[in-house]
Amino acid sequence: METALEDRPGLPEALRALLARHPRPGWEAHPHFTALTRFWLDRHLMFRRLQAELAAEAAALIDRAADPTASGRRIARLGGRYLNELEGHHHVEDAHYFPLLRALDPRLGAGFDLLDADHHALHEGIVTLADRANATLRGLAAAPADLAPAGALHTALARFGRLLDRHLTDEEELIVPVILEHPGAGLG
Repeated sequence: METALEDRPGLPEALRALLARHPRPGWEAHPHFTALTRFWLDRHLMFRRLQAELAAEAAALIDRAADPTASGRRIARLGGRYLNELEGHHHVEDAHYFPLLRALDPRLGAGFDLLDADHHALHEGIVTLADRANATLRGLAAAPADLAPAGALHTALARFGRLLDRHLTDEEELIVPVILEHPGAGLG
C-alpha cells in the first residue's frame, strides 16, 4: 500500500487495529475522551475552516466577486494565521505528543513515522502557499486586474487542502484511539 501523503487513500490496514476497537462515532462518549482531546480535534476543525475560507476568498477574487483591496487584507490575515498555526501545531505534535504516544503503543511506530513524513510534506506545501499568497498580494498591489496570481493561489490551496484533510483524518484515526486505550498517560 502506498503511504506517501499524496497517494494515500487512508491509513494502512495494519495501523487501523485500535480504530476498529474505538470507531470515530463513539469517541466523544468514551470515558477516556478528555478536554485536551476535544481541544486538539477542534484545532483540526479550525484548520479545515481556515482552509475553506482562504479557498473561498481566492475564488471570489478570481470571479471578481470581491473587492481586491479588502480581499487582499483577508488573504493576508487568514493566510498568516493558517500557516503560522499549522507550523506551530505540527511542532508541538512532533516534539511532545508523538513521542509520548509512540511510547504508549510501540506497535504503531510506523504510524508516527507516517505522520512525521506528512508534516515534512505539508511544510513544503505551507512554503508554496506562502509564496502564492505573497505573489497574490503583490499582484493586487501592482495590477489588481491581473488575477493570474490569485488563480495560482487557488490551485495551490485546493491541492494543499486535499493533503491536509488526508493527514488530519489519518492523524485523528491513529491518535484518538491510542488516547482512549491509555488513560492518564500525561495527555490530558
